[in-house]
Amino acid sequence: MVQLLKVILPLAALTLLSAVFLLSRGVDLGSPIPFAEDEIVERTRDQQVTGPFFSGVTPQGEQIQVQAKLARPGGLDSRGEAVDLAAEIRLLNGRMITLRSDMGALELDRDMATFTGNVVITTSDGIRITTEELNTALSGVSGNSPGEVQGTGPIGKFTAGSMEIGAENDGGPIHIRFKNGVKLVYEPKTSER
Repeated sequence: MVQLLKVILPLAALTLLSAVFLLSRGVDLGSPIPFAEDEIVERTRDQQVTGPFFSGVTPQGEQIQVQAKLARPGGLDSRGEAVDLAAEIRLLNGRMITLRSDMGALELDRDMATFTGNVVITTSDGIRITTEELNTALSGVSGNSPGEVQGTGPIGKFTAGSMEIGAENDGGPIHIRFKNGVKLVYEPKTSER
């Protein structure tokens, strides 16, 4: 029986292997590449990375994740930039801050990332803030918005001339501080009966 299987099994394997090649479908060599012509020209003209993703932990232990649709490296006289930028920060107390913007720039020598164009900041506490520019540190959870901010939260709508994100003292909890003409429209929740 063993002698018979020594002959039959290798022959069966060769038959199956040859059937794979004989019955396989041919490749259509005339089919176009699945990219638009304009997209190919743009990708070959400039250096860029599609779908970049960065993840790290600050010295205090906060987790930071940043991703973009597209990123281009900077040069000696220009900053690196990203398109459709999104970031997520998980704080030590379990709360979360998310950032989204149309564009972003990175300046390693200044330890700064800049979110620009329709910047939306949301917190797990229910606060949603919009502004046109947000400057953040790369080495920790801190940042500021030099221009006007608008937002909504559990207590109502608000506007401010500027905003800062960060700890009040080293190792302390992260706070969002609004400055320069803060205006709050208090909207108490009506209790349901």
